[in-house]
Parts: sequence; structure tokens; C-alpha cells
Amino acid sequence: MDAAVKLFFSAKQFAVVGASSDPTKFGHKVFVWYLQHKLPVTPLNPKSSEVTVGKQNYVTASSPAALPSPSETSLSIITPPKVTLSVLKEAKVAGVLAVWLQPGSFDNEVAAFAKKEFKAAIYGFEGNTVGAEGWCVLVDGENGLHRAGREWERQRL
Repeated sequence: MDAAVKLFFSAKQFAVVGASSDPTKFGHKVFVWYLQHKLPVTPLNPKSSEVTVGKQNYVTASSPAALPSPSETSLSIITPPKVTLSVLKEAKVAGVLAVWLQPGSFDNEVAAFAKKEFKAAIYGFEGNTVGAEGWCVLVDGENGLHRAGREWERQRL
């Protein structure tokens, strides 16, 4: 899993599938994590044209194919498993580099598809996750950035 995390964070771009303006939702929290780490991130939400964090609005992409550079993008996914599978199929066709399936976003079918179809797929408990619910950007992300040799300065939003 370490190699997958390294590859995931080597991407030039990131996107959060299921990004939300609601600060109580994990789609919001994960999107904010990328912003706090000054990573180039796009919110992906087909039901909303923008996501708001604080007083800042961020234009959303409606699908993986609508991302500026899908082949240079890693996706963090926070959606129910049935939605996740659909997004993964779209992401594969769009040429997305790697995926991180947040806890609750996958089942066995989704995990098998992700493992087979992407260069890197992060999910579950395999490897060195420190999270009690499996690999999560909020818990394992900073270690992943370090493994990928990516420096960051955490900022307040």
C-alpha cells in the first residue's frame, strides 16, 4: 500500500468526489484537508455548481471527464459504494491516475474494480494505516505526503 500512497500523492492534481459545502460532512472535511495542505484540488459534485469553504467558493467539476487534467489527477472518493463504482468507471475511461476510497465509500465489488483498473487504489486496512476505520486522507494523508516526498505547509482556512 505504501507504493500506492506514494503514487497517489505524486499526482499534479487532486479531486474530491462528493465534496460538499456542509462542514459536518466528510466530503467537506476531506476537501478542506487538501486546501489546508495547499494541494491543487477540484471539488467534484454533479449536483452542485460550487462548493463553499468559509467565504470562498470553488467551482465543481461534474464528472472525472470534466476535470482539467484527468490523467494527472488522483481522486479521493467519499460517496456510497454504488455511486463510487459508477464514478470509478467514468474515472477509468477519463484516464485518472489513482484513487483513494475513503472509509464507507466501497464494498468488495468496488475495491476489486479499483485494484484491477487503476495504477494505485488505496482503501481498507492493508498496509500501514493508522486509522481505526481504514485508510483515510484525514488520518493518513500527511504520512502519505511525506512518503511521496511532497513538502507542505499546513494553512488555516
